[in-house]
Amino acid sequence: MNIRPFCVDDTDVVVALWQACELTRPWNNPHLDILRKLDIQSSLFVVGEQGSDIIATAMFGYDGHRGWVNYLAVLPSQQRRGYARQLMEYGERELLSRGCPKLNLQIRSDNLQARTFYTSLGYAEDKVVSFGKRLREDESF
Repeated sequence: MNIRPFCVDDTDVVVALWQACELTRPWNNPHLDILRKLDIQSSLFVVGEQGSDIIATAMFGYDGHRGWVNYLAVLPSQQRRGYARQLMEYGERELLSRGCPKLNLQIRSDNLQARTFYTSLGYAEDKVVSFGKRLREDESF
């Protein structure tokens, strides 16, 4: 798999991939999430390609204290081939090169497949509670 930065022309394919992976939610407009990411550390938003087909994505970020990953996704027909691991290793290297000491991520509590995957990469559940507050509603898509 070739990993490269996301470009705007990838938008529709990437959103369709996220939908196929059941990552989108009605309260988050994925098109707006993409536009927001393009304004901040756009080079850390990557896609994985096989030939000319986008089969995977990841959005990494670093706020100066912790790194984060969002929208790690591999097309269902391409899962269990090491592509998600390859993306995570890529992101870890990129964040380390920026001085990032720790990578955080959030998993929906009922997503056992994701919990198993991240555990296999050496991630462990932190003893924290995740809080959130929506500052404004996304427009629907």
